[in-house]
This record gives sequence, structure tokens and C-alpha cells, in this order.
Amino acid sequence: MLRHVSAGLALAAALVIPATGAAASAYHHSPKGPKGPVVVSDVTIPAPALKQIQRSIADDHGIKLGGVGSGLFPGDKPGEFWMVTDRGPNGQPTVNGVKVRTFPVPEFAPAIVNVTVKHGKASIKNYMPIVGAHGKPVTGMSNQNVHDETPFTWDGLTKLPFNPSGLDTEDLVRTRGGDFWLVDEYSPSLLRVSRTGRVLERYVPKGLGLKGADYPVKDTLPAILASRQQNRGFEGLAMSSDERTLYLAVQSPLANPDTATAKTSRISRILTFDLRSRKVTGEYAYKFEDVTTFDPKVNGDQSQMKISGLAYAGRDRLLVDERTDNVTRIYQIDLSRATNLLKGRYDDPKTTPSLEAATGPSAVRLPAKSLVLEPNALIPSLPGKLEGLAVLDRWTVALANDNDFGLGDFGPDGKLIDTGVPSRLVTIKLAKPLDLH
Repeated sequence: MLRHVSAGLALAAALVIPATGAAASAYHHSPKGPKGPVVVSDVTIPAPALKQIQRSIADDHGIKLGGVGSGLFPGDKPGEFWMVTDRGPNGQPTVNGVKVRTFPVPEFAPAIVNVTVKHGKASIKNYMPIVGAHGKPVTGMSNQNVHDETPFTWDGLTKLPFNPSGLDTEDLVRTRGGDFWLVDEYSPSLLRVSRTGRVLERYVPKGLGLKGADYPVKDTLPAILASRQQNRGFEGLAMSSDERTLYLAVQSPLANPDTATAKTSRISRILTFDLRSRKVTGEYAYKFEDVTTFDPKVNGDQSQMKISGLAYAGRDRLLVDERTDNVTRIYQIDLSRATNLLKGRYDDPKTTPSLEAATGPSAVRLPAKSLVLEPNALIPSLPGKLEGLAVLDRWTVALANDNDFGLGDFGPDGKLIDTGVPSRLVTIKLAKPLDLH
């Protein structure tokens, strides 16, 4: 039975869906032959109406649950997964000649979702809206004026209030004790969340000045992270097998010294966070592929390259989900010989050229990088925005997409005209095993 923490709502029967028709059966054998990767399962995540799963929502405008593939982590049992939504339904229409950020369902709270896959069917067993210290849903609303985008209603005509407790969650891990760690795009920030979905603490960049949140806020992350591009904060999170280290990835190059630099840069950053001292212990440069060969469809726009997920792959090694909206590739990187930039010149905004502006920083050793998987070549029908990435064992990985809640246009009645893009969870056996030691 599904347990809804804040509303006690049971939806078990309605939230079971069979595997995606053609995709579930057509790709059991890799087109590359027996030595290539093989799809083990391909299922669609159930999508109940938002009002059905969060009672505090007054009008869901016909929007169903989505975005659950923003983060992915293995559960305790085979076929079990922990997933997380992002901030909820949002859009960016042009209103009176200006692009604005809209929130059709401002009451929506990002949620941790427990999904099981069994006998070719996916079901939601637990749905937990994230709440603050006093039990109120945190919502996915922008936190601060200037630092974050101004929020508007679904039609882009009326401003909504900022909410310092709001979160744009993008990935998660779960400890053996049952607590969760999540990353957020707004600050960007790192959060510890209880097994019942309550925020216990939030780590933000030094000097951010986030006040009024309904939970403890600690400004101990490197200050340079506050220069993240809008909507491009922390996007990937992984945890070492001994649960001593977290790995955090910034989705895109920092706007350092400015947004124009970020749009053409190929350098982002990955951090390590020690779970005993609660401090950042490492900061490493990550170099994106050249978009002109990675995805010719985007016409050379390097800003389309993003990190959308991380997974632990053994000591000092990570799997990285690098993508555009059209193409995803999974790379393995090794941080063991990479330059640790923490507290060095590249954390100083006065450094010229900045890490993001440097075309070939000779003093910086990049992580070793190798290609592991090309999901789109294996399953051409995969939707864009593959954001969830998990290692299940040395032979097996799982991927999930963010379907943006099916957000398309709204009719004159204010009801959503759904895009029809489903939330899918795909399990793949690799051609070669990972070395997880």
C-alpha cells in the first residue's frame, strides 16, 4: 500500500502500471549483438493526479505526477528504487514580450517516491512530500529575490511570493540508517532529510544570506557556487559505499565571471563532502564533450551540455550522466589523480582567467574519463532528459527520465494539455562489468 506521509492517502490499486508496450519486449537483445549492453526492463511510472496525492493542492490544473526521474537510488531489495521529483510543474512562457517563470501548482511540494518493479509492472509504494521542521510542505517555490527567478501564476500574469524553504531537488541517496541526502538547484544546496521526509539541515554557499527557512540553514559550502546559472545548480549526487563521502555535481559551468562565459565554457565542478565532519573536502574540474560532435542537432550551442546524474562506481570513481535534451552518454571518471581545487585560486572570483573561462588550464589535471554506455543507441525510443542514474551491481545500471510533469500548453479553461511523455525507468545490463572495489 502506498503511504502518503502528510495526508495518509492510499492509492495502491491505481498506481500499478504494466511495462511500456513495445519498449519492454523489443530490446531484450542489443542491436550491437550479444557483446553489447542489453535492456533488462523498461517500465512506465504511474501518474496519478496531483490533487490525489497531495491534499493541500487546491487546483492541479489537470496536471499529473511527473518529474520523478530527477533522481534515482537503489532500494534495499531487488526491483526497489528511491526517486525524487524536482520543484514541480513550472514553465517559462513569454508574456508581454518577457520570459517569466510560472508555477501552475505553487502548493506542490517536491517528493521522495519509493517505486518497485515486479513482473513487468511499476508501482508506487510510498510517496513523501518533503516538509519543514513544523510539518508544512516546503513547496518548490523560488527562495530569494534577485538570486532566484521571480515566480508567477500559471498564466504568467500575477507574481507569487518567494519561499525561503522552497526546494528544487534534483538527486538523492539513502543511508543504511534510512535518512536521505538530496541536492538542490536554487542555492545550490545539499540537504539532509529524515526517513519521513522532514528537512533536518540545509547546506548553502557562504554569504548567501538565506533567512526565514523552516529548518536549519548552514552557509558552509564554497561561496563561488552561488554564481551558478539560473536553473543550473547541483544536479547530481552519489555516496561512497562506506557512507563517508558524498559527491555533488554542478549541472553546468558557473557564471564565473559572467553568464556569457558560462554559455561557452566546457568546465563544470564536482565536489566531495565528508559526512563525518560535514565539510567539503574536494573540488574537481569536469570537462564536457564538444557539443558539435556530441549532439549536432543543437547547432554548436555548448550551453546545452549538462551533468544530470552521478552514481558511485568504486573508490574515487563515478558514473556521470552527461547529456543534452537529445543525447545522453554515461561516462566513468576517476578522481584519484585529478587536481583538488578546493580553497585554491579558482575559488576566488578575482582569478583571471577563471576556471570556466580558461580554454586549457595547464595547472589543472582533469579526472580520467571513459565512455560506458550510450542509452539512445540502445533504445532509440527513449525520451529526452535522462536525469536519474543508479548502479545496481557491477553489471547493471538503471536510468530514469524527467518528463517535466507533461507540461505543455494550457487551454482557455486553465487545464493542462499534456505532452504525453511518460516517466520511464529502464534497467540495463552492461557489456563490461564495473570495478566497484
